[in-house]
Amino acid sequence: MKNLGQMMKQAQEMQSRMAELQTRLAEIEMTGASGGGLVQVTLSGKGEMKKVRIDKSLMVPEESEVLEDLILAASNDAKSKVEAHVASEMSQLTGGLQLPPGMKLPF
Repeated sequence: MKNLGQMMKQAQEMQSRMAELQTRLAEIEMTGASGGGLVQVTLSGKGEMKKVRIDKSLMVPEESEVLEDLILAASNDAKSKVEAHVASEMSQLTGGLQLPPGMKLPF
């Protein structure tokens, strides 16, 4: 029974640290860029889009598809940065504990 009590205590500590991590993730922002920085998309640590910056030189109506592609690329760049940051934070939180395949925390 001692082991069960210890496991419950560790689970509660992990839950508390997870709540702290989620709060920190909501506060961070990661910016992705494309087109040599002409398009920038900023996401929160939770993946919510916060800002989009588009250089005025790209505002050509005949080339809207290029601009759309650059926005997608910048958004994907920001998303990969957020995911890498979350993975790093989770690794520190779990002490390298391997989670089962498909289990993604904190969302």
